[in-house]
Amino acid sequence: MNTVQPIRDIEKVNDIYDYLNAQSSRNGLLFAFGIYTGLRISDILSIKVRQVRNEEYISIREKKTGKEKNIPINKFLRKIIDEYIAEMKNFEYLFFGRKKTAPMTRQQAYNILSSAARKFGVPSVGTHTLRKTFGYHMYRKTHDVAMLMDIFNHKHPSETLRYIGVNQDSKDKLYREVDLLGR
Repeated sequence: MNTVQPIRDIEKVNDIYDYLNAQSSRNGLLFAFGIYTGLRISDILSIKVRQVRNEEYISIREKKTGKEKNIPINKFLRKIIDEYIAEMKNFEYLFFGRKKTAPMTRQQAYNILSSAARKFGVPSVGTHTLRKTFGYHMYRKTHDVAMLMDIFNHKHPSETLRYIGVNQDSKDKLYREVDLLGR
């Protein structure tokens, strides 16, 4: 199993969002939802319209951990959610699959994300890439590893830094800068 990476380049984050949004507002929202909430794809795909309509928070019980999560919906995400759900019914899945009565599958989500990533030359992408992208950019902005540990339910800072790819960045930098022969 290959390890997926965050999308480190913010221009590529924007390009992929624009590309997916041009395909469909559902695909654009899927990407934005993942990078703004840091939720696992299994939790994202289970959300119904009623959980986000007129709500300030996304309130869920995580499937993997069983823990309650309340995530504030920021202004940008609020705007695109409201536009997207305007004609939808409360009982519908936010990210519906081929049949509107069922949620999108993990495989469908993976296909959408990996196809867009390939188009923009982003390697090692999977459904966890959205969550890792959230963490990576949050860490770069705040350097608050303790908060990310809490968000991701990690026990050690090293686990969080490895998960979001910061350790790999540091290793890469060291390898590039080593000059043992003075050439």
